[in-house]
Amino acid sequence: MPTVVLDGISTRYDVMGSGPPLLMFSPGGFDATIEKWSSLGIYKTTKPLDHLTKHYTCIVFDRRECGQSGGRVERVTWADFVRQAKALLDHLGIERAHIMGGCMGCAPVAAFAVAHPESTLSMVLYWPVGGAKYRISGHLRFAEHLAFVHQHGLQAVVDLVQKDGKAFGTDPRGGPWASVIKADADFAAHYAKQNVDQYKLIVSSMGRTLLDRDTAPGAEPEDLLRLNIPAIIVPGADASHATSAARYLQECLAGSVYWDMPVAGQSEEATAKTLLDFLGSAKA
Repeated sequence: MPTVVLDGISTRYDVMGSGPPLLMFSPGGFDATIEKWSSLGIYKTTKPLDHLTKHYTCIVFDRRECGQSGGRVERVTWADFVRQAKALLDHLGIERAHIMGGCMGCAPVAAFAVAHPESTLSMVLYWPVGGAKYRISGHLRFAEHLAFVHQHGLQAVVDLVQKDGKAFGTDPRGGPWASVIKADADFAAHYAKQNVDQYKLIVSSMGRTLLDRDTAPGAEPEDLLRLNIPAIIVPGADASHATSAARYLQECLAGSVYWDMPVAGQSEEATAKTLLDFLGSAKA
């Protein structure tokens, strides 16, 4: 797959299918890779790429700090994920696109629409993360990494990741830059040598910034309420994808379509028809 440097960060991406452009923020939490659209949970069952690529040009990518994309040690915010995605559209010469996210990818979709409403044809929010349990577990993940760093140091983080190769979501001890450490030896060497006290401040603020509420993160409600962009919300119903988070987005996005379908009824055929009907109605 091709790579391109976006906002100073190497980004792995692919362009699949044909038709109007559909930019897709991958699911998978802090391991949001292209493959997760076909291999993870509900997406493995409903196979959205199999159906969407028949009608749309699907632009998929490894989010920064994930998979084979690079990263940078800084207080990463939703706006940073948006910059990567907008730069990818600019690189491909695409002025306007439908924007879709799965899982944690829904948060940067909301942030993208707020930052670039003129570039957003519609929003597809597929199993948005959120809820009190999601926030609590996310904060615990950052805390576990900080405790490991405090006790063992940054070189131990590098050694752990290079030995086990697990992403942050699988083993919190490796931290949010685990995938970059695994993929880039130069990054790993510089990572281990940085000031550990400064690093701990960055990580502490990053977790608090990204996971700052007991509902769907990504954008302020006042900003969402001001949007006039077609949106569809496919609700999840578990500890990471609280149905309350999906309902919150419905409340904040005027005129949004809420697919009031229990998870058990979200079959491959039903989901494909629902998404394609919505996207077809949201043409420019």
